[in-house]
Amino acid sequence: MRLGKYHSLTFDCDGVVLDSNKVKTEAFYRTTLPYGESAAQAMVDYHVANGGISRYKKFAYFLEQIAPTHANLQQGPYLEELLQVYADHVREGLLSCDMAPGLETLRQQTPNARWLIVSGGDQAELRDVFAQRGIVDWFDGGIFGSPDTKDEILARELVSGNIQQPALFLGDSKYDYQAASVAGLDFVFLSGWSEVDNWQVWVARMGLSHAVSIQCLLQP
Repeated sequence: MRLGKYHSLTFDCDGVVLDSNKVKTEAFYRTTLPYGESAAQAMVDYHVANGGISRYKKFAYFLEQIAPTHANLQQGPYLEELLQVYADHVREGLLSCDMAPGLETLRQQTPNARWLIVSGGDQAELRDVFAQRGIVDWFDGGIFGSPDTKDEILARELVSGNIQQPALFLGDSKYDYQAASVAGLDFVFLSGWSEVDNWQVWVARMGLSHAVSIQCLLQP
Protein backbone atom coordinates (compact mmCIF):
# COMPACT_ATOMS: atom_id res chain seq x y z
CA MET A 1 0.00 0.00 0.00
CA ARG A 2 1.30 3.44 -0.97
CA LEU A 3 0.78 5.62 2.11
CA GLY A 4 2.39 8.66 0.49
CA LYS A 5 -0.85 9.44 -1.35
CA TYR A 6 -2.70 10.24 1.88
CA HIS A 7 -2.98 13.77 3.24
CA SER A 8 -4.00 12.51 6.68
CA LEU A 9 -3.08 9.37 8.62
CA THR A 10 -5.31 8.60 11.58
CA PHE A 11 -4.16 6.03 14.13
CA ASP A 12 -5.91 4.16 16.87
CA CYS A 13 -3.61 3.93 19.90
CA ASP A 14 -4.06 0.58 21.67
CA GLY A 15 -2.89 -2.29 19.52
CA VAL A 16 -1.68 0.02 16.76
CA VAL A 17 0.78 2.59 18.11
CA LEU A 18 1.27 0.94 21.51
CA ASP A 19 1.16 -2.73 22.49
CA SER A 20 -1.36 -1.87 25.18
CA ASN A 21 -4.42 -4.04 24.54
CA LYS A 22 -3.32 -6.57 27.16
CA VAL A 23 -2.53 -3.69 29.55
CA LYS A 24 -6.12 -2.52 29.40
CA THR A 25 -7.65 -5.98 29.48
CA GLU A 26 -5.73 -6.76 32.67
CA ALA A 27 -6.66 -3.37 34.12
CA PHE A 28 -10.37 -4.02 33.58
CA TYR A 29 -10.04 -7.36 35.36
CA ARG A 30 -8.08 -5.99 38.32
CA THR A 31 -10.35 -2.96 38.71
CA THR A 32 -13.58 -4.96 38.84
CA LEU A 33 -12.18 -7.86 40.88
CA PRO A 34 -13.68 -6.48 44.14
CA TYR A 35 -17.02 -7.59 42.67
CA GLY A 36 -15.72 -11.14 42.35
CA GLU A 37 -13.90 -13.23 39.75
CA SER A 38 -17.07 -14.00 37.80
CA ALA A 39 -17.94 -10.32 37.44
CA ALA A 40 -14.36 -9.40 36.56
CA GLN A 41 -14.17 -12.05 33.85
CA ALA A 42 -17.53 -10.96 32.45
CA MET A 43 -16.15 -7.42 32.29
CA VAL A 44 -13.10 -8.63 30.38
CA ASP A 45 -15.31 -10.54 27.94
CA TYR A 46 -17.43 -7.44 27.35
CA HIS A 47 -14.36 -5.23 26.93
CA VAL A 48 -12.71 -7.53 24.37
CA ALA A 49 -15.96 -7.86 22.41
CA ASN A 50 -16.33 -4.07 22.29
CA GLY A 51 -12.85 -2.85 21.44
CA GLY A 52 -12.48 0.86 20.84
CA ILE A 53 -15.36 1.97 23.06
CA SER A 54 -14.51 4.30 25.94
CA ARG A 55 -13.94 3.17 29.50
CA TYR A 56 -16.76 5.44 30.66
CA LYS A 57 -19.35 3.47 28.72
CA LYS A 58 -17.80 0.13 29.65
CA PHE A 59 -17.83 0.78 33.40
CA ALA A 60 -21.35 2.19 33.21
CA TYR A 61 -22.40 -1.03 31.47
CA PHE A 62 -20.58 -3.06 34.12
CA LEU A 63 -22.45 -1.39 36.97
CA GLU A 64 -25.82 -1.51 35.20
CA GLN A 65 -25.71 -4.95 33.58
CA ILE A 66 -22.81 -7.12 34.74
CA ALA A 67 -22.48 -6.45 38.47
CA PRO A 68 -26.16 -7.08 39.31
CA THR A 69 -26.03 -10.59 37.81
CA HIS A 70 -22.42 -11.68 38.44
CA ALA A 71 -21.25 -9.94 41.58
CA ASN A 72 -20.89 -11.80 44.87
CA LEU A 73 -21.55 -8.67 46.95
CA GLN A 74 -24.32 -6.13 47.13
CA GLN A 75 -22.14 -3.05 46.89
CA GLY A 76 -18.66 -2.27 45.61
CA PRO A 77 -16.70 0.61 44.11
CA TYR A 78 -18.83 3.13 42.25
CA LEU A 79 -18.13 4.64 38.84
CA GLU A 80 -15.68 7.36 39.86
CA GLU A 81 -13.61 5.00 41.97
CA LEU A 82 -13.57 2.37 39.24
CA LEU A 83 -12.40 4.96 36.72
CA GLN A 84 -9.62 6.18 39.00
CA VAL A 85 -8.31 2.72 39.87
CA TYR A 86 -8.43 1.73 36.22
CA ALA A 87 -6.59 4.90 35.16
CA ASP A 88 -3.82 4.22 37.69
CA HIS A 89 -3.31 0.70 36.33
CA VAL A 90 -3.41 1.82 32.71
CA ARG A 91 -1.08 4.79 32.99
CA GLU A 92 1.70 2.64 34.39
CA GLY A 93 1.26 0.15 31.56
CA LEU A 94 1.10 2.76 28.79
CA LEU A 95 4.39 4.26 29.90
CA SER A 96 6.20 0.92 29.80
CA CYS A 97 4.61 -1.13 26.99
CA ASP A 98 6.23 -1.57 23.59
CA MET A 99 5.77 1.03 20.86
CA ALA A 100 5.11 -0.08 17.29
CA PRO A 101 8.38 -0.86 15.50
CA GLY A 102 8.79 1.28 12.42
CA LEU A 103 6.61 4.14 13.67
CA GLU A 104 9.41 6.72 13.54
CA THR A 105 10.47 5.54 10.08
CA LEU A 106 6.88 5.84 8.85
CA ARG A 107 6.79 9.40 10.15
CA GLN A 108 9.93 10.12 8.14
CA GLN A 109 8.44 8.48 5.04
CA THR A 110 5.23 10.54 5.23
CA PRO A 111 6.56 14.06 5.90
CA ASN A 112 3.64 15.79 4.18
CA ALA A 113 0.87 13.82 5.90
CA ARG A 114 -0.91 15.10 8.98
CA TRP A 115 -0.93 12.48 11.74
CA LEU A 116 -3.68 12.12 14.35
CA ILE A 117 -4.51 9.77 17.18
CA VAL A 118 -8.22 8.90 17.40
CA SER A 119 -8.61 6.56 20.35
CA GLY A 120 -11.14 5.20 22.79
CA GLY A 121 -8.60 5.92 25.55
CA ASP A 122 -8.83 8.92 27.83
CA GLN A 123 -7.69 12.02 25.94
CA ALA A 124 -5.80 13.75 28.76
CA GLU A 125 -4.11 10.48 29.71
CA LEU A 126 -3.02 9.83 26.13
CA ARG A 127 -1.57 13.31 25.67
CA ASP A 128 0.43 12.97 28.88
CA VAL A 129 1.74 9.50 27.99
CA PHE A 130 2.71 10.52 24.45
CA ALA A 131 4.52 13.57 25.80
CA GLN A 132 6.42 11.49 28.34
CA ARG A 133 7.36 8.96 25.67
CA GLY A 134 8.63 11.72 23.41
CA ILE A 135 6.33 11.07 20.45
CA VAL A 136 3.67 13.74 20.85
CA ASP A 137 5.20 15.93 18.12
CA TRP A 138 4.81 13.19 15.52
CA PHE A 139 1.04 13.60 15.76
CA ASP A 140 0.83 17.13 14.42
CA GLY A 141 -2.90 16.85 13.80
CA GLY A 142 -3.61 16.20 17.47
CA ILE A 143 -4.22 13.41 19.98
CA PHE A 144 -7.91 12.80 20.62
CA GLY A 145 -9.80 10.37 22.84
CA SER A 146 -12.69 9.85 25.20
CA PRO A 147 -15.05 10.98 26.53
CA ASP A 148 -15.76 11.90 22.87
CA THR A 149 -16.38 8.84 20.69
CA LYS A 150 -14.32 8.05 17.61
CA ASP A 151 -17.33 8.88 15.45
CA GLU A 152 -17.64 12.29 17.07
CA ILE A 153 -13.93 13.01 16.79
CA LEU A 154 -13.68 12.02 13.13
CA ALA A 155 -16.78 14.02 12.17
CA ARG A 156 -15.53 17.10 14.02
CA GLU A 157 -12.00 16.97 12.63
CA LEU A 158 -13.27 16.47 9.08
CA VAL A 159 -15.58 19.47 9.34
CA SER A 160 -12.79 21.64 10.75
CA GLY A 161 -10.44 20.60 7.96
CA ASN A 162 -7.93 19.08 10.34
CA ILE A 163 -8.42 15.72 8.60
CA GLN A 164 -8.03 16.23 4.88
CA GLN A 165 -8.91 13.67 2.23
CA PRO A 166 -7.62 11.34 1.07
CA ALA A 167 -7.29 10.02 4.60
CA LEU A 168 -6.47 6.61 6.05
CA PHE A 169 -7.41 5.07 9.40
CA LEU A 170 -5.08 2.45 10.89
CA GLY A 171 -6.99 0.36 13.42
CA ASP A 172 -7.24 -3.03 15.10
CA SER A 173 -10.92 -3.35 16.00
CA LYS A 174 -14.29 -3.70 14.33
CA TYR A 175 -15.33 -0.37 15.77
CA ASP A 176 -12.29 1.27 14.15
CA TYR A 177 -13.47 0.01 10.78
CA GLN A 178 -17.06 1.09 11.40
CA ALA A 179 -16.00 4.58 12.46
CA ALA A 180 -13.64 4.94 9.49
CA SER A 181 -16.34 3.78 7.07
CA VAL A 182 -18.95 6.21 8.38
CA ALA A 183 -16.43 9.06 8.15
CA GLY A 184 -15.36 8.10 4.62
CA LEU A 185 -11.76 7.19 5.46
CA ASP A 186 -9.85 4.32 3.90
CA PHE A 187 -8.98 1.62 6.43
CA VAL A 188 -6.19 -0.85 7.11
CA PHE A 189 -6.65 -3.52 9.77
CA LEU A 190 -3.51 -4.24 11.82
CA SER A 191 -3.68 -7.75 13.23
CA GLY A 192 -0.48 -8.21 15.21
CA TRP A 193 -1.74 -6.91 18.54
CA SER A 194 -5.49 -7.09 17.87
CA GLU A 195 -7.87 -8.86 20.23
CA VAL A 196 -10.57 -9.43 17.59
CA ASP A 197 -11.59 -13.10 17.67
CA ASN A 198 -11.24 -14.92 14.34
CA TRP A 199 -10.08 -11.70 12.70
CA GLN A 200 -9.00 -13.57 9.55
CA VAL A 201 -12.59 -14.60 8.82
CA TRP A 202 -13.91 -11.10 9.49
CA VAL A 203 -11.23 -9.37 7.37
CA ALA A 204 -11.89 -11.74 4.47
CA ARG A 205 -15.66 -11.34 4.71
CA MET A 206 -15.40 -7.54 4.74
CA GLY A 207 -12.71 -7.44 2.05
CA LEU A 208 -10.43 -5.27 4.19
CA SER A 209 -6.85 -4.24 3.57
CA HIS A 210 -4.68 -5.90 6.17
CA ALA A 211 -1.15 -5.78 7.58
CA VAL A 212 0.41 -7.41 10.61
CA SER A 213 1.99 -4.19 11.86
CA ILE A 214 3.00 -0.65 11.01
CA GLN A 215 6.45 -1.94 10.12
CA CYS A 216 4.89 -3.98 7.30
CA LEU A 217 3.61 -0.76 5.72
CA LEU A 218 7.03 0.86 5.34
CA GLN A 219 8.41 1.58 1.91
CA PRO A 220 11.51 -0.47 1.02
